[in-house]
Amino acid sequence: MAYRTAVKDARGLGSAKDGVHHWWVQRVSAVALIPLILWFAVSVAVHAGGDYAAVREWLASPVITGLAILLIAAAFYHAQLGLQVVLEDYVDNRLVQLAGIVLVKFAAAILALTGILAVLSIAFGG
Repeated sequence: MAYRTAVKDARGLGSAKDGVHHWWVQRVSAVALIPLILWFAVSVAVHAGGDYAAVREWLASPVITGLAILLIAAAFYHAQLGLQVVLEDYVDNRLVQLAGIVLVKFAAAILALTGILAVLSIAFGG
């Protein structure tokens, strides 16, 4: 029993066969963000009112630096995946859709790199 209609066959519509990977990666990044965001929220609460030197000393720990970098990378990757889905679902013009996806990917990469470099700069005392 075929579920494809003759119109779909003629237009070439149907499964692109790669949406499951995108779906899984977005869910995995969301699950990874849960403990990272909880850790960050507790850390900010603990260090509230502290001066720059205290936060810098805390951030200089290799584990804390690694967790901060992981949080930034996961957050921007997850945001980029979500915005890509929004653009694919709601932008009809193919050229605008592609330009938007490329812009979102570049913006996420640049912002994530900027955040990671800021963490490294603070951690290493730059």
